[in-house]
Amino acid sequence: MKSLLSIIVGALATITVAQAQPPSTPVEDSLWKQLDQRVSETVEHFDGAMGVAIVDLTDERAIFKNADRVFPTASSIKIAILLELYHQEQQAREGAQAKARLKDVYDVDPKVLVDFSSIMQGLTPGLTKVTNHDLAQFMIAVSDNTASNVLIDRLGMENVNATLRSLGLTKTLLRRHMMDFEATKRGNENVSTPQEMARLLEAIYKGEALNKELTAEFIKQLSTLKESEIQHDLPEGVKAANKPGNLKGVRTDSGIVFAKDRPFVISVMTENARNIHVASARICGLALEAYRYFETRGKEK
Repeated sequence: MKSLLSIIVGALATITVAQAQPPSTPVEDSLWKQLDQRVSETVEHFDGAMGVAIVDLTDERAIFKNADRVFPTASSIKIAILLELYHQEQQAREGAQAKARLKDVYDVDPKVLVDFSSIMQGLTPGLTKVTNHDLAQFMIAVSDNTASNVLIDRLGMENVNATLRSLGLTKTLLRRHMMDFEATKRGNENVSTPQEMARLLEAIYKGEALNKELTAEFIKQLSTLKESEIQHDLPEGVKAANKPGNLKGVRTDSGIVFAKDRPFVISVMTENARNIHVASARICGLALEAYRYFETRGKEK
């Protein structure tokens, strides 16, 4: 049985935590409930499977709808590849040997080209040299698949997954190269859940994955302007550090949206979508709805 002293200490700790978190106002609760209802309706009426995770990076309040379901990530898994590149850069700076560096040079090799490699297929074999940082830029800005595959080989697929596990992410897995559909047929799809993608981005934002300097550099690179559902309907000038993905019947997008004074994470993943354009539109709509909520909350400061 617990002693009277331990009961008192526990009660005081509970009171202290409660006092440290000011209660929400009726207006705040009303706006949050509206956003929650909007997300619920979108998920319920989607013609296919959809999962959503939205996390307030200020107070950690979250909306999770079908958020623990495993979905194909498509190119959103490239966030994990980018993280491993920066993780190995950090390890190297700390003295570890045989780690990939941002400035390591790669000689362009046409034999490794795969489809949807809009930058890499235009470079000159035997003459063009690029760095790992350049490859990462191609991977994030235009989702170049050859650049992604080169980085996977240089970083090690097992290392990407080990870093994910170190952050407590057990359902997020890099299991194949880009455009390796034979691996997909064998069931080796790259997968995650909306909740784990949100957690990954939250950990990065809070400096739990990288040191302060590399966190800033990582977010800057992931914020490269790109075609994406999260960014599509946001007001001009609003920064989002995100990576969309698409496959047949699949649309995903996960990122940090820097609403003024109230940043948040959003991950929307879809599968078996009857109409892929509708899937994209729904992600756009949810990102805008979430942004409006957090923009309003940010103005309260």
